[in-house]
Amino acid sequence: MDRLWTPWRYDYIKSGSGDKEQEDSCVFCSLQEDAGDDAEKYILHRAAHNFIILNIYPYISGHLLIVPYLHVAELDAAPKEVTDELMDLTKRCQTVLRETYHPHGFNLGMNLGRAAGAGVAGHIHLHIMPRWTGDANFMSTVGETRVIPEDLATTYKKLSGQF
Repeated sequence: MDRLWTPWRYDYIKSGSGDKEQEDSCVFCSLQEDAGDDAEKYILHRAAHNFIILNIYPYISGHLLIVPYLHVAELDAAPKEVTDELMDLTKRCQTVLRETYHPHGFNLGMNLGRAAGAGVAGHIHLHIMPRWTGDANFMSTVGETRVIPEDLATTYKKLSGQF
């Protein structure tokens, strides 16, 4: 089996480990603090109930997250105004990503609960990512390694100011 060493991901993995020590902290809640450094945190937009941020471990360039400010683990537990805005922001993200990247399609998704694959199981968030025909190349399918064609700073620069 091939191994790709990614020691910078340890903090991410640890933050979603389910350890009692980590249950009191949430990466999405901590990102909401100190609005002055949004560019450093890759936060693209702050709305009334949700914010839009780059996924710092993207599957593909342009992979965004729409995250409620409210710390809630289940979609059906979130108030209507939160979920209404979440979907409105998702639609806005689709428009911005289409205009910026010209993809052939999109993936949208939520993983609710650890068993469903949630990396941050205690705080709902919706993923949206642009997709292109053939973007899952041999590196992903055979090499089990993702190739991202631009760095986060470049993606942020392309998308900032469009919300």
